[in-house]
Amino acid sequence: MQLSTRHLLGIKELSAKDISTILSTATQFKEVLQRPIKKVPSLRDVTIINLFFENSTRTRISFELAEKRLSADVLNFTASASSVSKGETLLDTVNNILSMKVDMVVMRHSASGAPHFLSQHIPAAIVNAGDGINEHPTQALLDAFSINEKTGKLKGTKVAIIGDIMHSRVALSNIYLLKKVGAEVVVCGPPTLIPKYIGNALNVEVSYNLRETLEWCDVANVLRIQLERQNQVLFSSLREYSLAYGINRQLLDDLKKEIIIMHPGPINRGVELDSDVADSKQSIILQQVENGVAVRMAVLYLLSGRNPARE
Repeated sequence: MQLSTRHLLGIKELSAKDISTILSTATQFKEVLQRPIKKVPSLRDVTIINLFFENSTRTRISFELAEKRLSADVLNFTASASSVSKGETLLDTVNNILSMKVDMVVMRHSASGAPHFLSQHIPAAIVNAGDGINEHPTQALLDAFSINEKTGKLKGTKVAIIGDIMHSRVALSNIYLLKKVGAEVVVCGPPTLIPKYIGNALNVEVSYNLRETLEWCDVANVLRIQLERQNQVLFSSLREYSLAYGINRQLLDDLKKEIIIMHPGPINRGVELDSDVADSKQSIILQQVENGVAVRMAVLYLLSGRNPARE
């Protein structure tokens, strides 16, 4: 098994076959993670650097754990503790690191397109761990893995992506992936948080009515309000947003069916989700976190070029 690309820059560049290969490989690695000894030698002697120019907790820890479970040699880099803070360029930083014979780079950057730029200038395999408001491909892959695990299928599944669509790289990657595997997608949120082009450009339905959207969907993937990315006031208050688009227990109980609740984290409790929803049996948020390690193991393994073998 191998992918049609040597980098994971975004879901947009992946084929449906690539997505299927990653998800099926992740299933095998999830089995490994259930064993008493969770480590396999799949990436022994492969050196991976986690290059994070943007703050991250969940994604960085998930990648680091995936790398160590695969027996890779791991280096961690944060911009605030490096020469980047002294004015060093991205390319200089990476070339200095590559002189240490690094095989793969996992990169998060606030500038959209930064991993794509890097892939054109260095020989190492690049994994995009989130670039600006562009894409977050491994989050979309773990979301798809989690949906498939819970429902048994992706094709035909009705998925609502709810919240701050405009500033979310998770939303964009999820839309690309879900459309490629045949799922039905609706985006829902305030008009000020949904780009005007998105319906026609990405062939998704747009809704501004939360209750109608929840009545339609099988899965609700709820996004965080990203105040740090908003350079203007897009709604009057978090309380107003919560009243119109927050999901609470009463709202779910009023539905004629039970839906699956997802969230990429971190959750603004009491804003997009109430605690009794986030912690309910309908929520698979913690399963998403667990599945993230298996999916990232699969991505790293497949991009490493190692011959597939059962460990």
